[in-house]
Amino acid sequence: MTEVVTRFAPSPTGYLHVGGARTAVFNWLWARKNQGRFILRIEDTDQRRNTPTATSQLISDLKWLGITWDEGPEVGGPKGPYLQSQRKEIYARYVQQLLDKGLAYYCLESTEDLARMRQQAQQQAGALIYRRPTTCPSAEQVRQAKAEGRPVAVRFAIPQDRPIVVHDLIRGRIEFDPAQISDFVILKADDLPTYNMACVVDDYLMGVTHVIRGQEHLNNTPCQQLLWQALFGDAPLPIYVHMAVTISQSGGKLSKRERPAALQAALAGMTDLDVASLARIGGIEPQQLEDFIAGKQSLDMPAVEAIAGALGLHLPEINIVDFRRSGYLPEAMVNFLALLGWNPGGNKEIMCIEELIQAFDLKRLTKANSLFDRGKLLAINTEHLKILATKDMPRLVRHLRAYLDEVRSPIRSADDQTLSRLIKICPGARTLADIEKKCRFAFIPTEQLTYDQVAWTKVMVQEGGLQVLPAIRQALEAIPPDQFTASTIEQTLRQIAQQAQVGLGKIAQPIRVAVCGSAVSPSIADTLELLGKPTTLARIDQALARKG
Repeated sequence: MTEVVTRFAPSPTGYLHVGGARTAVFNWLWARKNQGRFILRIEDTDQRRNTPTATSQLISDLKWLGITWDEGPEVGGPKGPYLQSQRKEIYARYVQQLLDKGLAYYCLESTEDLARMRQQAQQQAGALIYRRPTTCPSAEQVRQAKAEGRPVAVRFAIPQDRPIVVHDLIRGRIEFDPAQISDFVILKADDLPTYNMACVVDDYLMGVTHVIRGQEHLNNTPCQQLLWQALFGDAPLPIYVHMAVTISQSGGKLSKRERPAALQAALAGMTDLDVASLARIGGIEPQQLEDFIAGKQSLDMPAVEAIAGALGLHLPEINIVDFRRSGYLPEAMVNFLALLGWNPGGNKEIMCIEELIQAFDLKRLTKANSLFDRGKLLAINTEHLKILATKDMPRLVRHLRAYLDEVRSPIRSADDQTLSRLIKICPGARTLADIEKKCRFAFIPTEQLTYDQVAWTKVMVQEGGLQVLPAIRQALEAIPPDQFTASTIEQTLRQIAQQAQVGLGKIAQPIRVAVCGSAVSPSIADTLELLGKPTTLARIDQALARKG
């Protein structure tokens, strides 16, 4: 039986999008299910769009998800290099083979020439279908064009003698009319191959048996299949699997533009913006920001995130790094992504990695579009938090520590025992961010504590919290230091509430606002035990001394 070999071949043009992550997950699961090989290949031949840090960020995100590769960057392997920019000589040999066979030809049009050709085609009510000219450039013309610095590309000639039939595992037989497909470029003027050319050569040389990718690549498949057959004859084609589109809750395709669009909409609705300061924060010119707000220009993601952070805006998560920074668990992300376009059968949806691998079957992929339901992701994450808290606390502590480091939380100085304690006193947390938000008050200096003005006004002023705090402080001070535990604290506060003939909440909330700065924290007894007696009393004193 042929060994199953799958690959994930991203282009390093930005952060790892959840759509790309789903592709990686499906390929990885299928390889692991069949004890096969999973290859990571970086398709970095588009030099204009590649970013210097994208590859390292992509690798970091894959590792965070728990996706490991058998061949690829940092691992190596017998079929490398695994960055396409380092494989130019390999592609050049195969391009030459096609030229020698008369299946490809040189073309010398400039960008302006092609633009005119497209315009002429549009005027004739059609798209440009490029065909091999009657007379192709000679070797001398090609040499002279290169010497003069003019663009020289190579195109593959689409055979016109038969329909192109693609067999897709999900969609069955799909027929394409060759008359509707242009002769496409396989080698660009910069001597780098196009996606279609490099993809085919690499898939063949690396022994890829299954090409699992998004539906948007379906129109590339006839071109790639023709190239494969022209280069490798009767060698078995990979099994093509084109996954259904994932759509957002707004109904459109899940897009990288959602985060910039959310910022643009928020900025457009604001008045008295300090454009110069925000532009400086984003590392851009003020005019760039004004054009962005007006919808005339896009911004790079680092600028978008810096400006949103300065304004305290929450942007919709769209890249894996966004979900990392929002406190999601990698196990939950993989679980959720696996369910986008795949039905495991039965009613079980909360699955660990081992269960996903065991159950995964390409035949259970669906044709229908899948919905990126953020509410469902949050529910899945909540369940995985509960499972790890019960069955594998050390693993959950590692996840929490990694998250705290990611967001540079003051809690990151805590030891593992303390982090475990924080998890236990935050039952029902939906994300790691919930735990951080509830507990960060205990890890900042008392003098740096800030107060939520809405909570302060409601609890301390309108509901009279400041009037009851002195008596509460006196009762807490009377607890011996070695008995300042959650159980003793709760008993003391209940006695105060009983004497005042009010519910415990009327006693707890003023203390919570005083010691935490907000109306949100773990249970009040756990909160005070976490702070300890000296800090608790110091913060109550600080609150009592506050004016306004």
